[in-house]
Amino acid sequence: MNRLPTVVIGIDFGTLSGRALVVSTEDGTELGTAVHEYRHGVVERQLPGGGAALKPQWALQVPQDWRDVLVHAVPAALAAAGVTPEQVIGIGTDFTACTVLPVTSEGVPLCELDDLRDRPHAYAKLWKHHAAQPHADRINALAAARGEGWLARYGGKISSEWQFAKGLQLLEEDPEVYRRADRWIEAADWIIWELCGTETRNLCTAGYKGIFQDGNYPSREFLEALNPDFGDFVGKLEHPLSAMGERAGGLSARAAAWMGLPEGVAVAIGNVDAHVTSVAAGAIDPGQMLAVMGTSTCHILNGPELAEVPGMCGAVRDGVIPGLWGYEAGQSGVGDIFAWFIESGLPEEYQTEARERGLSAHELLSEKAAKQPVGQHGLVALDWHGGNRSVLVDHDLSGVLVGATLATRPEEVYRALLEATAFGTRTIIDAFEGSGVRVDELIVAGGLLRSSFLMQIYADIIQRPLSIIGSAQGPALGSAIHAAVAAGAYPDLHAASAVMARVHRNVYQPDPNHAATYDQLYAIYTELHDHFGRGGTNALHRLHALRNGSDNTETP
Repeated sequence: MNRLPTVVIGIDFGTLSGRALVVSTEDGTELGTAVHEYRHGVVERQLPGGGAALKPQWALQVPQDWRDVLVHAVPAALAAAGVTPEQVIGIGTDFTACTVLPVTSEGVPLCELDDLRDRPHAYAKLWKHHAAQPHADRINALAAARGEGWLARYGGKISSEWQFAKGLQLLEEDPEVYRRADRWIEAADWIIWELCGTETRNLCTAGYKGIFQDGNYPSREFLEALNPDFGDFVGKLEHPLSAMGERAGGLSARAAAWMGLPEGVAVAIGNVDAHVTSVAAGAIDPGQMLAVMGTSTCHILNGPELAEVPGMCGAVRDGVIPGLWGYEAGQSGVGDIFAWFIESGLPEEYQTEARERGLSAHELLSEKAAKQPVGQHGLVALDWHGGNRSVLVDHDLSGVLVGATLATRPEEVYRALLEATAFGTRTIIDAFEGSGVRVDELIVAGGLLRSSFLMQIYADIIQRPLSIIGSAQGPALGSAIHAAVAAGAYPDLHAASAVMARVHRNVYQPDPNHAATYDQLYAIYTELHDHFGRGGTNALHRLHALRNGSDNTETP
């Protein structure tokens, strides 16, 4: 009797929804997928059920939304793939990061306790929760003053998005919730707890988001210097760390029942959406930079040696691929910026034309913008509408547009915004290469690669060939590849990626006719970048303070 071919499932937990993807273990063929939208989405203004109002820069999530992905998306993906549950040998997951939540010693989210449902700090803080910027500033200032060795591994600044800044905010704004949080855990690890019934921690999030370097977290002495009651924080994090591709455990009976799968199926250790995509895009060798481009962009790069790169998000040994140093950088807003412009600044006449021609607003603006020679719009923008993640690490910065006149058209502003995000990526590449980490190729994944106009702009501005992932589900495919390794179908991630990855090499080539003009625009971008971001003026910070109206370190 012939045995049925085996499959693995990759589950990608994004910002607004979760996706399950069923993949052939033999060759990486994608067999079926399903998406489940989060019922609560991103909680930014008010807690569910008419609860407490939130201050600016808060972004929370509801853990039950993540469980619902397992219940609804996984069975639907299996049905779409036409495979039986018995064919599934492994499950891999990825999550946004740093998305972190306080839980009990049994893994119960504090927001699910009756007496804490109305406390904002009891909920999961999404990656784009930036209300902990003052706490990050204090951590950075103290670390610099004390000469903490780990600070250089993060380009000289840790982010307000990360575990320690959010943890310090929790302590100082709601000490009771802090005290009742036995564990402070990345959602990437919490979902594995739900799947296997036991707590695990992954090296990736610990290194990039948890300041874990050379076998240690920041010292108790350092934490108590920030706040005497913060000295026990590492105790809420500490747990043996597992490398990428390792087996976290077997599927518990409870989780198996949710998804209609056999108990004991191998579950891979948790991972991060951008980092897990590297194996799916064949971007695992030194010199290959992966850019996962969506609402934001995350840049992942591997190198054989450690280098200190100003403004990067982290350098972690074995953080992406065992045996290499994994580097991360990023831009807080990319697709979000384009969407903001269309939603808030596009005239009705353009919207009408798009509808009549059966185009999206993005397609219409791209078509119009492409007709104009490079630089003729006379505009340069700074891509800081969501703050700056790299290389300035300052989420209090905001967007800038220079050069507008009464004759400026919407498509010109739109193009300037597209170019600004490409200039931001070039700034990141320059920082890496200036520190001795080479970047030979940019491999793009994520929803924005659908815009050929945008991709050509990136190739022209960074003056390197662009390759593109051959899958629309990069993180889910990457998680599935990790699942295949955890299940024993392949000996390691290199072997699995060689067979299961999907990538089209050198699809977009730089246009040499555009290089000189873009170099001039980039020089202006760099001048503005340094003026507004490196101390030429603090105007953007003063505007941020006026916009918030009060000290955002207060309890919401």
